[in-house]
Amino acid sequence: MKLTIETKVEQDYLSVKEGFNESLFTKLSPPFPPVKLLRFDGSSKGDIVSLELNFIFFKQKWTSEITEDATDDQEFYFIDKGVELPFFLSKWTHKHRVIKSGSGTIIRDEIDYEAPFFLMTWLLFPAMLGQFAYRKPVYKKIFKRG
Repeated sequence: MKLTIETKVEQDYLSVKEGFNESLFTKLSPPFPPVKLLRFDGSSKGDIVSLELNFIFFKQKWTSEITEDATDDQEFYFIDKGVELPFFLSKWTHKHRVIKSGSGTIIRDEIDYEAPFFLMTWLLFPAMLGQFAYRKPVYKKIFKRG
């Protein structure tokens, strides 16, 4: 299942690129499930990001590897691919794009995921949409001009 969410922010794309760090990552986590950051290497090829999701009665580990990153005069992007996923996911690829747009930037999350069962993939869609829609006001607040 593919999901794409775009957020327009005021800062230039290279400033936004610099802001993609551990602090931003922790601010992007929604209130549920609570997330404990276990490891954050960064957003360059070969880096690892690992976290623990706390679903109250059980916990799930989620580890992704950054498989690709690039910067040119129009865009910065990196791709994280799930290597250890919670039980409800069998595939995860997330391309984070930071695209120059006039004097501002478009942050585009391009997610491709699958659950172990076809129906579960569809049932997860509203939750995934909500998790990433939660990021929009956070991005706008953090990447305000001034």
